[in-house]
Amino acid sequence: MRTALPLCPPTSPVLPAAAAAAAQAAARAARRGWWLGLAGVLMFALSIPMTRLAGGGAADPQLPPDFVAIGRAALAGLLSVAYLAATRAPRPRGAQWPLLAVSAAGVVFGFPWFSGWAVRHVEAVHAAVITGFLPLATAAVGALWLRQRPAPAFWWCTLLGCALVVAFAAVQGGGRLQPADGLLLAAVGSAAVGYVGGARLAAQGMRGEHVICWMLVMCLPITLPWVAAIGLRHGDALAAARPAAWGGFAYVSLVSMWLGFFAWYRGLAMGGTLRVSQVQLVQPFASMVAAVPLLGERLDAVTIVFALAVIGTVLVGKRMPVGGPR
Repeated sequence: MRTALPLCPPTSPVLPAAAAAAAQAAARAARRGWWLGLAGVLMFALSIPMTRLAGGGAADPQLPPDFVAIGRAALAGLLSVAYLAATRAPRPRGAQWPLLAVSAAGVVFGFPWFSGWAVRHVEAVHAAVITGFLPLATAAVGALWLRQRPAPAFWWCTLLGCALVVAFAAVQGGGRLQPADGLLLAAVGSAAVGYVGGARLAAQGMRGEHVICWMLVMCLPITLPWVAAIGLRHGDALAAARPAAWGGFAYVSLVSMWLGFFAWYRGLAMGGTLRVSQVQLVQPFASMVAAVPLLGERLDAVTIVFALAVIGTVLVGKRMPVGGPR
């Protein structure tokens, strides 16, 4: 009797090839996300200097800080209405509206408001060092919000970064913290929440540019009457502002509040929040370099040393392993 041999189907090359193609596509998406994130960060890097240019300093005030903060959102919101209509963007689903509201509280209101008032009283170079903590803050908010489990060393780096920022603020303030430093830290926290919330929306399938546009549009019932009231109250200051101040306002409205987020949110969604947020490492240095020709500020050794130290803690912290959701 002839014994039947077990049937062993030949190994199909299709599955390994498909897996390899999927891995390559994922790698390409991650690289594209990184470059989009970098483009967004470079656009954001001018936000602090341009906000200072628009509002001026305490000794030479230009546009009122509240007008800059709310006006940029109102102008970008009107542009967003046109963009959403032109692209026939789908309306957010029910569960997405609360997430849009939380994110808008951070990036539409919180960061512009806190940073705008802060740079009225401190130089843009000083503010750039404080906001250099933003990448680690974004990663920390992302880890808590997404219930991820970074290594304990990540949280030690976060605490060290906070300590360095506070120490720098104290050194620059003659041994004490200034109210503007608290405003800058509040701006960092606001931006971190807004970044992570927007990234979650983009990861759910909402296009990055639609994320920021829907945030701005849903805020228009607040921002439009608010900026109109500010304009009526400070008409003389608006009329007396230099053209350069209006140029700064145009930049933070069109780029910082709008176009920068097109690239940023899509980059976070494609490359991952924890990984892409690392490109923010270049932001404080780009901000400081831009502040020199734009505002006539100068860089001193203490500022550079603290900036490098803060970025060093961010770089180390971002390299710590991150576990999955709890």
